[in-house]
Amino acid sequence: MRSPTRTSRTFTISFPPELAEQVELTAKAENRTTSELFREAFRTYRSQRTRQILRESQEDFQKNNPLGYTDRDVARFIKEVRAEKRVKKK
Repeated sequence: MRSPTRTSRTFTISFPPELAEQVELTAKAENRTTSELFREAFRTYRSQRTRQILRESQEDFQKNNPLGYTDRDVARFIKEVRAEKRVKKK
């Protein structure tokens, strides 16, 4: 008999006893499993990290190009990218 393919991966993590107790109490209070709690925690972390990276990128962009791009710049960039793609295809 063939075993079904897993659609998830298992991770083993460890916590100090006090923190582990808080995890269990929080999961119980919210009527969810610890897996659900950690999945949501990771999604929240990833979302916050993405926003931070975007914010930092925007700050760098504004430092390097304080006046922004004009319509002419955008048209030039599009033309350059299309030309690069044509060269790569060959």
